[in-house]
Amino acid sequence: MHIVDHEPANKRFLIRDNGTAAAVMTYVTSSPELYIIDHTLVENAYRGQGLGDKLLKAMVEHARENGIKIIPLCPFAKGRFDRIPEYADVLNK
Repeated sequence: MHIVDHEPANKRFLIRDNGTAAAVMTYVTSSPELYIIDHTLVENAYRGQGLGDKLLKAMVEHARENGIKIIPLCPFAKGRFDRIPEYADVLNK
């Protein structure tokens, strides 16, 4: 089972496997209420396991809990926001 950690000091959501980063989603804060997802990376050995989706789900849940809107600049995140209407409530329009 892959656990997503939020590291606010590093502005990222991270999944580790035996201490090694398997997947990471980074963001910048435009304001305390606005996050911009700028990069998602899943290491080659972990591709096809849905780790990017787990990272995005954790980011969306964090945004909902904290009244944050998201701008998905990263192509992966933008593509998922386009395909998952349930995430529209946190999308900055």
